[in-house]
Amino acid sequence: MALALASLAACQRADEGSTAERGAALFQRCTPCHGPSAEGNRQLGAPPIAGLDGWYVAAQLRKFKSGVRGAHPEDQGGAQMRPIARALGRDPAIEAVAQYVAGLPPEPRTPEVQGDLARGKLLWDRCSPCHGAGGDGLRASGAPPINLASDWYLLQQLRHFRQGIRGGTPGDATGAAMRAVAASLPDEQALSDVVAYLTRSL
Repeated sequence: MALALASLAACQRADEGSTAERGAALFQRCTPCHGPSAEGNRQLGAPPIAGLDGWYVAAQLRKFKSGVRGAHPEDQGGAQMRPIARALGRDPAIEAVAQYVAGLPPEPRTPEVQGDLARGKLLWDRCSPCHGAGGDGLRASGAPPINLASDWYLLQQLRHFRQGIRGGTPGDATGAAMRAVAASLPDEQALSDVVAYLTRSL
């Protein structure tokens, strides 16, 4: 929480200039957790977000801002994100920082999660209709690209969906869809299997 408060204190006013310049200035309040290059911080539970599609980053910031995401008492990361999103204010600021993040080059991921890749491949059939065969995401379904995500974060989010920590707030249509998919996975090991397949094979 201290890092979130520190980031709120930083960059209270973005400099006038282009959208890219404004996005870069606004992103300074994100760096205490996500890092200067949006590379993420495993110890803080902050995922890498560099290279994420701008539309998805903006959509998630709006969810945090409105309380559609991050309101569950067990979602500590979401609780830290909510005041950050609110501090961004109006949509132009959200769009600016989202586009800035989208333009940052993603760093190679280092797989950590162990799983049965053959079983994971079969389970992936439940995910590919929305996220695409290669995990590139489909904007039409509101599904983000996940083939660049860290496996530890994907596993955490699948657990959150299964437990209702994420996707249970009214108004979160895409979250509710993900919650149903996560709940359909047969057991806890299945979560690791599908994540391992995604991050090691795609």
